[in-house]
Amino acid sequence: MAMKFFFAFLIFISFSARSELRIDITQGNLNPIPVAILEFNSSNSESREISSNINIVISNNLERSGLFSILPKKLFFNTSLPFEKKPIFEDWKITTAQGLVHGKLNLRNEKIDIEFRLWDVLSQKQMVAQKLSTEKSNWRRIAHVISDIIYQRITGESGYFDSRIVYISESGPKSNRKKRLAIIDQDGANHKFLTDGSYLALTPRFSPAAQEVAYLSYNNTVPRIFLLDLNTGKQKILGDFPGMTFSPRYSPDGKKLVMSLAKNGNTDIYEMNLETLKMKRLTFYDGIDTAPSYSPDGDFITFESDRSGSQKIYIMNLKTKKVKRISFGKGKYATPVWSPRGDLIAFTKLLGGEFYIGVMYADGKGERVVYKSYLVEGPSWSPNGRVIAFYNQSKFSGGKISNPKVKMIDLTGINLRELVTPSDASDPAWSGLLP
Repeated sequence: MAMKFFFAFLIFISFSARSELRIDITQGNLNPIPVAILEFNSSNSESREISSNINIVISNNLERSGLFSILPKKLFFNTSLPFEKKPIFEDWKITTAQGLVHGKLNLRNEKIDIEFRLWDVLSQKQMVAQKLSTEKSNWRRIAHVISDIIYQRITGESGYFDSRIVYISESGPKSNRKKRLAIIDQDGANHKFLTDGSYLALTPRFSPAAQEVAYLSYNNTVPRIFLLDLNTGKQKILGDFPGMTFSPRYSPDGKKLVMSLAKNGNTDIYEMNLETLKMKRLTFYDGIDTAPSYSPDGDFITFESDRSGSQKIYIMNLKTKKVKRISFGKGKYATPVWSPRGDLIAFTKLLGGEFYIGVMYADGKGERVVYKSYLVEGPSWSPNGRVIAFYNQSKFSGGKISNPKVKMIDLTGINLRELVTPSDASDPAWSGLLP
């Protein structure tokens, strides 16, 4: 997938040293912060249309996060504000707004120049003032970048809006299911199929730079791993891997892959050097070790194993090769995935006939459930480690089972939404922030 973006960032007014507008997103049951977003100043009909579209994307991003409430324009005394003019804060306090965003947009040939500001209405201080430039066709991405800047300034943590999700698109009858690789922006825009459905595609994984995807297919009945370059659309065969059930995951530096392979009736974890293609065996247990995932620093892996008698989660120090069990609750644990923040591990759990998506700290403490249903699997983290994507099937009265859909939920377990896709969807993998 050829994607070229050129952003020029210029902070021309420094952040205020102290601001009252701040939200702690580590706490549950948050009251969303009311934010007013004004139409950006623009000089002609084309720039006004682009400005309006950018405004909509920013509003939708912030609203969907569950942390912000975007105020309707009918509450505004004025729907626009000259960019060089300071807001009349008393007017905005009446609307209940705590944050105020306004800016201006200029078109020059096929490029967009945007300047925007974020104001703290309560303290009457400017929090952000930035200038960004890009190609006109990239207006949606610049809206995501602005959303991330606002999110980070108010929460103190990086955003996740300028990112994509690769997943498996499913269609057709159960007896002849077509499974295609597809990609979509995190907000459901810019959907594109990456494979044509002439062969099976399963369990995609993003590279750290978000420009390559590894996925599993089959050569007759033998598992085969493909590496797909999203910039060029070209793919290559990494190799055939008999006994593989999940695609490998990239190391944080993108130089290695970690995977599980079944050999001689035994399933263990292996690491492949992508430059030399040499394999190194990491576990030597007489049983099943599978579904490995790297820690963000690359020093550890987490994986599932039946070495204690049932499926539990373990971590391994890759330097010392010491293995430690971290899950001790009832039920079977599967598909552990390390958060990009390094603090939490997400997992799937089966207990009492129901599936759960849960999280725990890397030392095994603080286990909690964020979602449960008839079937939930395949957790994947947002770039900032605050939202989890997974796929879900529900069971209705009468025994009917819904088709698979990708859903997202934040760590509070409250803000749940569905990623709208053209067809059924499973096996999501969330990219990092785009370069």
